[in-house]
Amino acid sequence: MLIEIDFNSSEAIYVQLQNQIIMGIATDMIREGDTLPSVRQLADTVGINMHTVNKAYSILRQEGFIQLDRRRGVVAIDADKAQAMLKLREKLAILLAKGCCKNIGREDVHALVDEIFDEYRR
Repeated sequence: MLIEIDFNSSEAIYVQLQNQIIMGIATDMIREGDTLPSVRQLADTVGINMHTVNKAYSILRQEGFIQLDRRRGVVAIDADKAQAMLKLREKLAILLAKGCCKNIGREDVHALVDEIFDEYRR
């Protein structure tokens, strides 16, 4: 998987890294059991600080997307669906409220969700 960081983005580098790994999992580029690069390897490859990679990996571990295995390193895992649904609901509620403020209707949101899901493996 190719990680691309936009150093001119207002989004934090560790967040960009997290999002790209999550997108990799969602699109099946990273599958359960796949080993991800070590913190040092990924930092060297992308050209960022090891602490930045470590922060991204730590958050992904806390959110249940990866686990740290002493023998294999960083491994992608299948996230807990119930917990993921709760977090998704919280974030989606805010996004939908913002959309309502901009007069984005239910049909528009459904079409957008369908379009995005078509990009993923599910």
